[in-house]
Amino acid sequence: MEAKEWLRLRTRREFLKKCGTGIGSVALTGLLNDRLFAASPGILDQPHFAPKVKRVIYLAMIGAPSQLDLFDYKPKLQELDGEPVPESLLEGRRFVFLKGVPNLLGSRYEFNQYGQAGVHISELLPNLPEIVDDIAVIKSMNTDEINHVPAQLLINTGSPRQGRPSMGAWVSYGLGSESEDLPAYVVLASGKAGRCGSACFGSGFLPTQHQGVQFRSQGDAVLFLENPSGIDSDLRRMSLDALKELNEQAHEEIGDPEINTRIASFEMAYRMQTSVPELMDISTEPQSVHEMYGTEPGKTSFANNCLLARRLIEKGVRFVHLAHGGWDHHGGRGDQNLVTNLPQRCQEIDQASVALVKDLKQRGLLEDTLVVWGGEFGRTPMLQGVASKEELGRDHLISAYTIWMTGGGIKRGIQMGETDEIGMNTVKDPVHIHDLQATILHSLGIDHKRLTYRFQGRDYRLTDVHGNVVEGILA
Repeated sequence: MEAKEWLRLRTRREFLKKCGTGIGSVALTGLLNDRLFAASPGILDQPHFAPKVKRVIYLAMIGAPSQLDLFDYKPKLQELDGEPVPESLLEGRRFVFLKGVPNLLGSRYEFNQYGQAGVHISELLPNLPEIVDDIAVIKSMNTDEINHVPAQLLINTGSPRQGRPSMGAWVSYGLGSESEDLPAYVVLASGKAGRCGSACFGSGFLPTQHQGVQFRSQGDAVLFLENPSGIDSDLRRMSLDALKELNEQAHEEIGDPEINTRIASFEMAYRMQTSVPELMDISTEPQSVHEMYGTEPGKTSFANNCLLARRLIEKGVRFVHLAHGGWDHHGGRGDQNLVTNLPQRCQEIDQASVALVKDLKQRGLLEDTLVVWGGEFGRTPMLQGVASKEELGRDHLISAYTIWMTGGGIKRGIQMGETDEIGMNTVKDPVHIHDLQATILHSLGIDHKRLTYRFQGRDYRLTDVHGNVVEGILA
């Protein structure tokens, strides 16, 4: 190749890469090509087996809620409150902040039993008993990572290291989208921002059209989606047509599949300019719906995001990730204690979480939607911080915590798993993070061992090299 010709190709290549910035670089990497725009079966063509659900809503409580103050009531822990923890329980264990032999800390909140399974629920979640017979409570969750970001990465991507595809990205890759005008995977955030960031909803080594697209319930629904000043819809259409032609020429010459992704991201963004503003305008919902959820149109809140999640799945979005931060209660004054801050977090999510399940159920959507609620790990039965009434806290715990699930294919009104008498260790039916991921994929008709992607000479999957479907919660 002559130097002049090489320079021409190199210059065009660099120009086309620059064309991929702007709206394409702010997570508007919607869908790969025309084959994937609407009602696409994804890479699988068909699920591995008959699915129980079509879509997932993941309610991610960032920072790790204290299961011992919300779900896992321990009379023995209450009895031993203030006593040193038995040193035998500390052998071989590591904690983030606890040193020496800390004292045990009983919950300061009242519990009652509800539903056909007698599930213990804290007074901090007064609405949850209304749906207790619609959910499956798992009290035996465990993880491998004791720090927030690795643990959040593990539950979202199957690995504690950055660079792996998120759960929603795997679902998008496997099953594609049901919508022409919206991405398969949408992220909504509220509360205190987590430190995992976009790594927890990225596409990793999968094609970038599978990454989560972050929507906002206040201000512009998607950043940089609107046309710049002086650019009307017709001019935008002409510009996109010209860019498409240039990018198609580049694809013929270079063969980079990300060029197709770039074309699709521009086209998706163009369609979203019409579809998204209407979708995100929750003011059109009846007043009774706003009262049920506790929504306030025009604001950023978990309640607004729950209502938006219902609206998104009605429009064909496959995976909705609601992240609500602020659950990191180590103790001390400010926003990290169990006495003043934990009640606030619960108040923010309790009514809306319950309303979402009720709303889905009454609309007939719960039968083919999976809802998962939970954090990245649990909290210790020992006190961290000062023992004063206002400054109580708990350190991180990887060996036992609680989540709940509901929806198609999930047993209703059950609880699964047990922890020891002070809530330190799982003693029955342990469920690892990879088991949870395998179960979520199973509900969608996907065999977690067979949904793989070859990268750098190896076949990768969401559940890494292990994980089993949790048969005990399947209907």
